[in-house]
Amino acid sequence: MGVQMMMFGGKVQEIGASAVLEKIAEIGYHCVEISQIPMTPENVAGIKDACERFDIQVAACSAGLEPLPRGGDALASDFDKIIDDCKTLGTRLLRIPMLPFDYLGNRQKALDFVSRAEDMAHRLAEYDIELYYHNHHHEFEKYDGKYLMDIIRDSTERLGFELDVFWIQRGGENPVTYIRQFAGRIKLIHLKDYRIKLDLNALAGEITLEKVVNAFNSAVQFAEVGQGSLPIKEIIDTGLECGSEFFLVEQDDVYGRDSFDCITDSRDHLIELGYEDWFTKP
Repeated sequence: MGVQMMMFGGKVQEIGASAVLEKIAEIGYHCVEISQIPMTPENVAGIKDACERFDIQVAACSAGLEPLPRGGDALASDFDKIIDDCKTLGTRLLRIPMLPFDYLGNRQKALDFVSRAEDMAHRLAEYDIELYYHNHHHEFEKYDGKYLMDIIRDSTERLGFELDVFWIQRGGENPVTYIRQFAGRIKLIHLKDYRIKLDLNALAGEITLEKVVNAFNSAVQFAEVGQGSLPIKEIIDTGLECGSEFFLVEQDDVYGRDSFDCITDSRDHLIELGYEDWFTKP
């Protein structure tokens, strides 16, 4: 059981990677996935040192297949560095966070991207590194009656998948039954809950149709594990049956809360579900 470091990008800038990882370990998580953290030599060295001192395992690192608008390393331009970072941090798993923005909604561009990702997965395998693709909801757009996500799965063999249960739900599928369709292709699952919550501040004052429409459209929220509607225990147990090795708590938006408090609430619920042993040191 681990956490996704994208939740702590601001805190890494503020107090440093070592202090963030120490706090994560104190809360009880001894596994992290690295994403949206600048992989500078200083940060990589700091993460490595902190993981050794606080008994933290790096589940996976992240990289774009090609450069992303928000920056970060890309396999097309930083291949050797990415390999070195994975080796330094002791992980054999590398994840692609999403399709390039200008490929969204374009079936042919998406398939071209996936073909290159499959080729890259074979190339990475020569270095004993496995490549995984992380889904959002846009992969549940249908082309000729078939989800893009299913097209990606069925047109690849080496490429693995990191399934995000929130985005599967947002895409209109049941996360439990959908995970089963990827048995043997997953080692990573993102755990976050799916909450409906109307923003009453948006409805303050005179009620107008525009305000109501905006409140309706923004009612879906990312929630701490246990604070939403997803069957978390069934998701975890199904993930285990289907080959997942890492379950990573993530919350894309914490709505003004402290990220450490959010992962603490998620931990407490996971312990209530019977996963207390997963929060002990490896």
